[in-house]
Amino acid sequence: MNAPQKEASNGIQRYLTFFVDGEQYGLNIRNVKEIIASMNITTVPKTPPYIKGVINLRGAVIPVIDVRLKFGLEEKAHDVNTAIIINVIDNVSIGFIVDRVEDVLSVNATQLTDAPRFGASVDTSFIENVAEINDHVIMILNLKRIFEQDELVDIASIEKTQEN
Repeated sequence: MNAPQKEASNGIQRYLTFFVDGEQYGLNIRNVKEIIASMNITTVPKTPPYIKGVINLRGAVIPVIDVRLKFGLEEKAHDVNTAIIINVIDNVSIGFIVDRVEDVLSVNATQLTDAPRFGASVDTSFIENVAEINDHVIMILNLKRIFEQDELVDIASIEKTQEN
């Protein structure tokens, strides 16, 4: 049995953790392609402010999203800790700018709880679970749910347009 199957059968999942505005988040490591340092981003006209542009990563054009702006936070100047997490959503590679990448954690299913619900006026659908690890609460994100379906189509079309 290979490692991912063994981990899943034991109820253990692996998550890449990172920080945005002092809050710790996690992503299932299965969808993370790689982590890179902040680099030059080419802006794309007529895109929402949270779409910072595209990068050329070894010949692949990848759209880049600023997580701070997507979450409605203030933009922050990039520093030595700023990273871009390349994640795959619906077979499209998308870069996500985060303040700092932390670690890869193995999380047991018993450490996960459902996302909190704050009523109809607050959308928490993009929080897949909450992990409680050593008195820390880590919000496990579902990046696909952060975007409306038409936003994902727009992001995918940016990637295709820039490749031509």
